[in-house]
Amino acid sequence: MRNRSKISQFFRRLFEAKSVKRLVGTNLAVMLVLGSFVPVQKDQIQPETTVIAEADVTVSTVTDRIIQYPIRVGYVSQGYSIFHPALDIAAPIGTEIKPIKDGVIEDISKSRVGYGNAIIVAHGNGIVSLYAHLSKINVSKGDKVTVFDTIGNVGATGRSTGPHLHIEVRKNGIPINPFAVLPTLASSKL
Repeated sequence: MRNRSKISQFFRRLFEAKSVKRLVGTNLAVMLVLGSFVPVQKDQIQPETTVIAEADVTVSTVTDRIIQYPIRVGYVSQGYSIFHPALDIAAPIGTEIKPIKDGVIEDISKSRVGYGNAIIVAHGNGIVSLYAHLSKINVSKGDKVTVFDTIGNVGATGRSTGPHLHIEVRKNGIPINPFAVLPTLASSKL
């Protein structure tokens, strides 16, 4: 016979007792019966049956993108952490980078160390995004950009182990996890 702790023996005896089984069974039956009654609302909203002539219908094909991934190909090679407050997205050199949201180019820097060639885009409400290690910068400070504009290209400038985009998102100067604002991905591939 196996050794059992006193706690497990206590709970086994408790749940095997007929009174507990009866109590649980009765409560379950009552919950099922009460759950089957759904109150009916008297004033339910009915669908409108107005017919609109075909000529009066206008369809808009423009969609309003709110937030997007900055590149279309690549994979997350390093995630967000206390020691790395950004995402690194590995991609081929020259891959086009677009801002995650419409905004204004707040700053541009070019360096052989650190971020290398980098762009900061201000999106409003204290939100800014930083794009680093770029091979090419296609914008100037003060430019207004949309999610359709190419602001730069993936590179390996500054302190980098290979071609990738280093993207940071900050709220009021404090780094936040970019996954908190970027759309959910179905897989790790972009």
